Amino acid sequence: MSYGKHLTFNKDGKVGIITLDNAKGFNLVGTDFLYELEEIQKEINSDHELGGIVINANGDHFSAGIDLNFLQGVSSQFIMDNLVWLQKLYSFWQDLNIPVIAAINGLCYGSATELILGCDIRIAADDAKFSIPEVRFGLSPDMGGTTRLTHLVGIGQAKRLIIGCEEIDAEEALRIGLIEILVKKEELNERAMKLAHKMANFPPVAIRFAKKGINVANESSVASALLFEQAQSTFCCGTEDLREGVTAFLEKRKPVFKGR
Repeated sequence: MSYGKHLTFNKDGKVGIITLDNAKGFNLVGTDFLYELEEIQKEINSDHELGGIVINANGDHFSAGIDLNFLQGVSSQFIMDNLVWLQKLYSFWQDLNIPVIAAINGLCYGSATELILGCDIRIAADDAKFSIPEVRFGLSPDMGGTTRLTHLVGIGQAKRLIIGCEEIDAEEALRIGLIEILVKKEELNERAMKLAHKMANFPPVAIRFAKKGINVANESSVASALLFEQAQSTFCCGTEDLREGVTAFLEKRKPVFKGR
């Protein structure tokens, strides 16, 4: 295990919990953080029992974003050599077959905002604050910020937040669609875990296709999305889990899903 300095990974039943755990450093994103994140992602890929992921943080803040010391050493050559890898780290959550929930408290700046944009559902505490200030430092977001934020909140709000480097609070984030759920700070992790456990106990194949179907619909034409629905429905209607789900409902018992 090569993580633990910046990130921890634990399991609660079928739910994996990634915790940003270097609060003294505001959970800054740097080289070690990114390598630890990659190591955890490899562990997630090898664990076929997982049904959901929660990403949260220790301390008063989720993350203050990129470590400026790391940024000082970045060159155009470094970006050409590494940016595809860096983007894949944040795209991992969107591509994963299981749902990923971000539980955000305090500051969520820059690279941290890009991290949560790749997640499926964002739950924020009432003390959360969001900002994407890269333009202020002479660059544009490059790990999904301009892409996913635009899909999520629309072109005008994305331009306001990215070009204007404006900070918004949790209530405004909810209003514009940057987050899906707003809770009191003391309820944050409980709400995230409750939702994660709920989804983790649904039929895995249905969860996988539902997530991918929504992603396809967001990124393609209506015709393409409907074609995907046809394919996934053909597959799902031949699964044991569908028969088990329907039978258990009619028999008024708890279903036992096998993922096939």
